[in-house]
Amino acid sequence: MPAAADPDAYQRYAAFRHGAFLRFWAARFLTTFATQIVSVAVGWQIYDLTRDPFDLGLVGIIQFAPALLLVLITGVVADKFGRRLIMGLAAMLEALCALALLFLTWHGLAGPLPVFAVLVVFGTARAFFGPASASLVANLVPSEDFANAVAWNSSAWQTATIVGPVAGGLLYGLSSEAAYGTAVLLMLVASLLVLSIPKPAQTSAAQKATLETLFAGFRYIWGEKVVLGAISLDLFAVLLSGATALLPVYARDILDLGPWGLGLLRSAPGVGALTVAVWLAGHPIRDHAGAIMLFFVALFGAVTVVFGLSTVTWLSIAALALLGATDMISVYVRETLIQLWTPDEVRGRVNAVNGVFVGASNELGEFRAGTMAAFIGTVPAVVVGGVGAVAVAGLWAVIFPELRKVRHLGGRH
Repeated sequence: MPAAADPDAYQRYAAFRHGAFLRFWAARFLTTFATQIVSVAVGWQIYDLTRDPFDLGLVGIIQFAPALLLVLITGVVADKFGRRLIMGLAAMLEALCALALLFLTWHGLAGPLPVFAVLVVFGTARAFFGPASASLVANLVPSEDFANAVAWNSSAWQTATIVGPVAGGLLYGLSSEAAYGTAVLLMLVASLLVLSIPKPAQTSAAQKATLETLFAGFRYIWGEKVVLGAISLDLFAVLLSGATALLPVYARDILDLGPWGLGLLRSAPGVGALTVAVWLAGHPIRDHAGAIMLFFVALFGAVTVVFGLSTVTWLSIAALALLGATDMISVYVRETLIQLWTPDEVRGRVNAVNGVFVGASNELGEFRAGTMAAFIGTVPAVVVGGVGAVAVAGLWAVIFPELRKVRHLGGRH
């Protein structure tokens, strides 16, 4: 349809006018979808083997650890070598890991250690995939379509994280082989899609790998107050207000919903986030971006308080949907700012650091919520966390005036 006939629709799908982004988007959706299938299958399989909830905690930590330990390497690789190639090879390695899990399942498992060993490699592949994929988007679309690409990229992730666990559970119900086999197929297709993208222009890091180049991502973030403010705002807000780990307590003891209700609670934030992501694709934020980000982080904290205090099912689900919606707006602004305010030659290293911060905030946020709940109770732990997120938004508005004053997302590089 011509732009003049429906300019809103034309703008809404602007990123998909670029064939390379369409392939990237499909690959990102498929890899995330497959990762969710693997996560569900591994969780069920490990718990069937050991009946020890601690082992379920190890599954998450083992996959996150490589991103933390390799943060100085994964970013440099994304900057020095082709991001398309790194992303494609990482997806291929993820497929091989799913194939290894399929092989182990076929031959029978006596304990969790072989699965943990595969997950170390799987986490390593994800550690390289993250910075390369996050940095590649800016090389596939012009700057005027980048905000639209961020919204659609987020929608791919959100859709996959909503539907993926359901598909994983259904497939595992058929057989564990069906779950792992499907994941292998999806990851292989994703890898081929990425590798079929024509080699995009990329400003590669020309320096030799020294301590200075390895720490370039940290140094740039520290020196660029807008990027530092955006990353640290998310880190501390999620660290303080994360309540996901306590949803089973709300489903069982506070709302008296049972397992099906837990599914509703877990999916509600994703539904809210996906709705906003699709809306942002056609209605990008054009002005006062920094102030909008700070406002919605504060609103995120306020809605957390509402959820924490609620004993009514519909209100709790609505609050969680609003949590996902408000978080999606701050994610949209943050990711766009980070990509467009960061020079291409260090974008991979900055994204590696950002990925670790996001992962750490989620992991440590859940640990904070669980630990505080053990000492002061579930409801106070969630409410205090929400109040803390509101306070962080106000404090960051004072500490980082550069972030508060950002108006446009176009960047300055």
